[in-house]
Amino acid sequence: MLRQRIITAVGFGIALLVVLLWLPPRIAIGIFALTVLVGAWEWSAMARLASAATRIAFVCAVALAMALVWHFTGEDSRLETLLWITAAWWLVAFLWVTLAPGRHSRVTVATSGLLVLVPAWVAIAHLFLQAVQGINVPGSHLVLFLLLLVWAADIGAFFVGRSFGRLKLAPRVSPAKTWEGVVGGLAAAAVVAALGAWWFDLPRVAFLSLCLAVTLISIVGDLTESMFKRYAGLKDSGSVFPGHGGVLDRIDSITAAAPLFLLGLRWLELEP
Repeated sequence: MLRQRIITAVGFGIALLVVLLWLPPRIAIGIFALTVLVGAWEWSAMARLASAATRIAFVCAVALAMALVWHFTGEDSRLETLLWITAAWWLVAFLWVTLAPGRHSRVTVATSGLLVLVPAWVAIAHLFLQAVQGINVPGSHLVLFLLLLVWAADIGAFFVGRSFGRLKLAPRVSPAKTWEGVVGGLAAAAVVAALGAWWFDLPRVAFLSLCLAVTLISIVGDLTESMFKRYAGLKDSGSVFPGHGGVLDRIDSITAAAPLFLLGLRWLELEP
């Protein structure tokens, strides 16, 4: 199982590098959009939308929302408004996971899908198209860094949690996750963040603080998807990636991390 996960991860990583570093930006963003729409199809199963027509309608609703929100955030102030609203949503998601993980309905889960998927794609697209102010860093490198940060946290949490995990993090949502895994994930993320601050020549303390905050919110994203999968009785969101599950299983942490990362860069005045 671990071998299959590694093989899939390597193949996925190579494909991702091609998309990020060599494809024209508009094509890359289109591929990200298609990935999100595959995730929307999987989300429709988590919302217990039974018929294919209803699930297709949900995917179309996500696609329409992506287009409308992209147009809406063409102005800088509107983008910032969206990011703050998204940050508020993830606070709600944290309280939901913590206080009432068993309270769901088709409407609330489907609505949550829009609140998760649409802002995540918009944030990544804006980040990809805009370079960091004051330093020569392409937006594609920032997206790549964000992915590496989140995946490093996932890997650190997985191995530390499996080796030393004792204290359950959220047993009603994801029994396998532990507080020891959280510490391992934060430690791995801190290493990547320190390397990123050095590579991008950014203020170390501010950038490290941002990255650790992003890592914490990425855990909320992971737990939120786990909560909805339990509602639907699913182990994985899909089977696109052998050994890893579906698209949502790979991007759940990133959907939470991307808007906060972009918001934090803007707040630190590192992104135009």
